[in-house]
Amino acid sequence: MTAPRTRSRAFTLIELMVVIGIIVLLMVLLAPSVTSLKGAGDISNTAYTIKGLLEQARAHALVNNTYTWVGFFEENGAVPSTNPPTMGTGRVIISTVASKDGTIVYQQPVVNPSMPMDPGKLVQVSKLIKLDYVHLRTFPNGTGTGADSFPTRPPIPGVAPDNAKIGDTSPPASLRPFQYPVGNSSTAAQYTFGKLIEFSPRGECRVNNNNFTIRTLLEVTFQPVRGTVFDSNKSHAVQVSGFGGNIKLYQP
Repeated sequence: MTAPRTRSRAFTLIELMVVIGIIVLLMVLLAPSVTSLKGAGDISNTAYTIKGLLEQARAHALVNNTYTWVGFFEENGAVPSTNPPTMGTGRVIISTVASKDGTIVYQQPVVNPSMPMDPGKLVQVSKLIKLDYVHLRTFPNGTGTGADSFPTRPPIPGVAPDNAKIGDTSPPASLRPFQYPVGNSSTAAQYTFGKLIEFSPRGECRVNNNNFTIRTLLEVTFQPVRGTVFDSNKSHAVQVSGFGGNIKLYQP
């Protein structure tokens, strides 16, 4: 007598379509969260990168008894980097350099006309940094409570506070910018950094060299951007005390 056959259980076409439909529905529901988290993570990484570069520049100045500079430049993030750069928004370029011999390098007093620092007197401290989907932005002063969130960051005190802010409309272009690459006086510039923070061998810092006096506070402010869409709800600030060089991050 032949043993009865057992039928194997398999998905029917209808059941398979139901499973696929559920997977598609879950992907639609989850996609905005994943995109939002990725965007938030990117701008947070940017904030810590800028904070770390400023800390590195100040430490280099103190340890090596020299001057260091951190320069900021923004180009068109919709296209690959070009030489010369394509002006626009969406990609922030940061370069950190130092004086080779410990001197201040540029001619003083700082007066017109604009005269770039001699690249042959500078050395690259860290590699060129490119931050995509980021826009430098000049914001109004914080409300002043001193909390860690962006709106309540301390205001920049003194006359013309925007002169102590690295953003899109500030500060005025430095009369003593520096270029990338450095190390050779005859090397052509790909980038010229007219927005910069200088650290002295004592760790003091100021915006745009001796164009301006040392301020109690200075700041770098920025926000995420995708194409032409700016996300002001995720704006960040990195503030630096001019005399102590203390660096603090403010975020939403």
